[in-house]
Amino acid sequence: MGCSASEVSNSLSQNPQYTVTPLSSSSTLNQQPNSNRRPKRDYRIDTNEIIQNFLLIWLDENIDESSDDYLNSIEQLRRTINTIEIFHDTNECIDYMSQVQNEKSFLIISGALCESVVSRIHDTIQLHSIYVFCQKQEKYEEWAKNWSKVKGIFTEITSVCDAVRQSARQCDQDDIGITGVSSLNQIEPSFMYTQLLKEIILEIDFDEQKEIKDLVEQNIMMATIPTLQENNLESIYLIWLDAVVDQSQENIDAQQQIRSIINHLKTFQNIQDCEKYINQISKDDRILLIVSGQLGQEIVPRIHYNRQIFSIYVYCMNKVKNEEWAKHFPKIKGIITELNDLLNQIQLDHFKRIENKVDEPFIINISKFNNNNNNIIDKSTKELNGEFLYSQLLMDCLLRMKSNLTDKNEFINLCKKFYENNSKELNLIKEFEKNYSSNQVLWWYTRDSFIYRLLNKALRIQNIDLLFVFRFIIYDIEKQLKLYQCSSSIRVYRGQLMSIDELNQLKISIGEYISINSFLSTSLNRQQAIKFLNEYNFSHNLQKILFEIDANPYINNLKSFANISSKSFYSNEQEILFMFGSIFRLINIKQDNNGIWIIQMILSNHNNENLKILYDNIKNEYIDINNEISLLSFGNILYQMGKYDLAEKYFQRLLKDLSNNHDDISKCYYSLGVLALIKDNYDLSLNYHEKSLKLLKPNDSRLADSYHCIACIYQKKEYFKNALEYYNKALNIWYNKFGEDYYQIADCLSNMGCLNEKEENYSKALEYHQKALKIRKKLLPKDHSDFGASYNNIGNIYLYLHEYDLALENYEYSLKIKIKSLPIQHSSIATTLENIGLVYEEKKLFEKSLEYYKKAANIFRETFSSNHSNMIDIEQSIKRISSILESQILTTYF
Repeated sequence: MGCSASEVSNSLSQNPQYTVTPLSSSSTLNQQPNSNRRPKRDYRIDTNEIIQNFLLIWLDENIDESSDDYLNSIEQLRRTINTIEIFHDTNECIDYMSQVQNEKSFLIISGALCESVVSRIHDTIQLHSIYVFCQKQEKYEEWAKNWSKVKGIFTEITSVCDAVRQSARQCDQDDIGITGVSSLNQIEPSFMYTQLLKEIILEIDFDEQKEIKDLVEQNIMMATIPTLQENNLESIYLIWLDAVVDQSQENIDAQQQIRSIINHLKTFQNIQDCEKYINQISKDDRILLIVSGQLGQEIVPRIHYNRQIFSIYVYCMNKVKNEEWAKHFPKIKGIITELNDLLNQIQLDHFKRIENKVDEPFIINISKFNNNNNNIIDKSTKELNGEFLYSQLLMDCLLRMKSNLTDKNEFINLCKKFYENNSKELNLIKEFEKNYSSNQVLWWYTRDSFIYRLLNKALRIQNIDLLFVFRFIIYDIEKQLKLYQCSSSIRVYRGQLMSIDELNQLKISIGEYISINSFLSTSLNRQQAIKFLNEYNFSHNLQKILFEIDANPYINNLKSFANISSKSFYSNEQEILFMFGSIFRLINIKQDNNGIWIIQMILSNHNNENLKILYDNIKNEYIDINNEISLLSFGNILYQMGKYDLAEKYFQRLLKDLSNNHDDISKCYYSLGVLALIKDNYDLSLNYHEKSLKLLKPNDSRLADSYHCIACIYQKKEYFKNALEYYNKALNIWYNKFGEDYYQIADCLSNMGCLNEKEENYSKALEYHQKALKIRKKLLPKDHSDFGASYNNIGNIYLYLHEYDLALENYEYSLKIKIKSLPIQHSSIATTLENIGLVYEEKKLFEKSLEYYKKAANIFRETFSSNHSNMIDIEQSIKRISSILESQILTTYF
């Protein structure tokens, strides 16, 4: 059978005891006779590997090995590279270098020899860098320009040592992916020796802060610009399909005019590419299609009923001919022969669409608090308490984070970059930059501008990077909604188009709570809302919906809602705006005599006590004494959501902004270490933890956090004695500081259970997991995700003991808790799905096993790279079970 996955406890918080609880156990068990897979554990880890496989060669005919300068230099260099070879003879040195195979070489050479030797050895594969040590720097500078491996001309040995150390460090970072794998198979004494070298390296002085800041700035640019260039940050796409769309100047000029109406324009000259592009666009976005008569007759029947297609315009030369086939497709808004008429029609329809908003996409999240259905792990469903919980938490965090002038400038620069070829929108951005004030935010939000379009999509798809720079706008909107909060009960209306599937999802959710991730615009005028619905001819797969919402402002803990007519760009509308994340109770759904579905809802503060306790517990970990959330806490929340790349990005951003002596630097290093561990970058993780330790005082209890993570690293590398040593160091600090009932102690005990599991001490492992569970029950709310980790790891023990029913029982209970407490795409959920697949594999229920493996793989792909250990394991499992099923089919037929 395969190996089950254990989960290591990781938690990032900003309490006085700041921690990313490493290795909180949840694992996947890989222990079957016919495979090398183990169940997965739930842990949290950080690691960093030691510089090794590096060789320093020093060639100098006149070197005095007894001098103090020489001895001091060697001492400095050995802090970085342990293997140093000294040569006085040129030929001996070259012969030696030609025999080096598995080590990267650094060469220090005297000025007297450099010109004659470098030409002979420069292209040697293992030679990484050359450093010329001489008396007259200017004598060799011109010569050195011809040799790329020459890293510098030095007149002082301390400068040579500094340059070698930095090159070795950089080279080690570049080789992490290779050395990290090979070092796992080395014997323990060798590992300890290289660990010692790494400790010495960390004592080296160099301008580390500057290097990190430069790297972060580069990474932020690399992360942001491709997003702007490749993705549409708005919800509307305009696609133009015509064999000659880019061949006439008239069409090219028209494209520029169209972009002033709809920013994202994509042109195609053939049906295949166009159809492929359409099918890649989310069904929650909207497409306006311009198509020639000839190509339209072929493509429209194939894409007309795609949910994302909203309007089609046939731009042709023969109107009568194309009207015949077009009449069967209600999304076709016109058969147009003149370019000006086409542009006018698109603009008219666009303004109408802005006014009525009936097909404006927004996501409804359904939270079935009493849902006992275990089959809720499909990506398509929104009935996930964890998803709901973290969506609410994320928005709460954004509102609590302080913003400043730099944030506004970052927002403006991002908008300018996205709209760089749209003169109309750029003029609006300039106007915003010059005139915006917080009391005008509703005027700007309701205007047809970049603010409305970018913010609504960012909220809908949870584009965290964009929401982060938008947070001052979000904050200002909430402030205005609170200021103008409705003072009496009201009933409001919203017309909306929905697919049959979307409607059916709501029909089976009557009595449940729903939340809407975007701002919700409604009207006091029922007839106006119905009028908007009736203005359109819609295809048969879309249903007309009228939301009928009752809102009472005197209920406690409601999201704000206000009549914004006096503050709106369109002051004649009776618009009531609800804050994003508003929660509603779904009361009833019925169809009236005109075929409109009436959905009755009440604005609510969900009263599920367990969810509220869990939400408050998570939120309170991150809020400071001023009721605010820092950038550090924001990164920690992203980590808890399983958004590891984003969390890393914000930790690096914070590291760039902090002063050299700021207390949060050690916390950043610690958090980055945890993330590196999760990504299997063990050496990098250890490096970060050691940096964090260097900044802490001897009596700081946070030392235990990094000791714990370092133990996890050793455990991952299967150096169990070292892991146990560091676990005990962490435990001693926590016991002395906090007593026995401390949540980090539970994490540590759980990880020690995983360690004993690896050593096949199953009874001892179970004992540790049960101790951890006992502490968690004393400290944590009922549905906390750490309970999911505990039951996952207990399931692993039963799986190893071949108690498959008990294993499955614990895994399913773990999954139930995780779904309540984590986002559905969290890798911890995938871990338990994978373990359930292992149980079914052991039970020879291969189709069921494959089903769970595939569900786990879908989540892992959203989180990890293809070469991550979790991805490699799950792909091997899918391949293994698929092969078994194929063999069974062949046996059946032959």
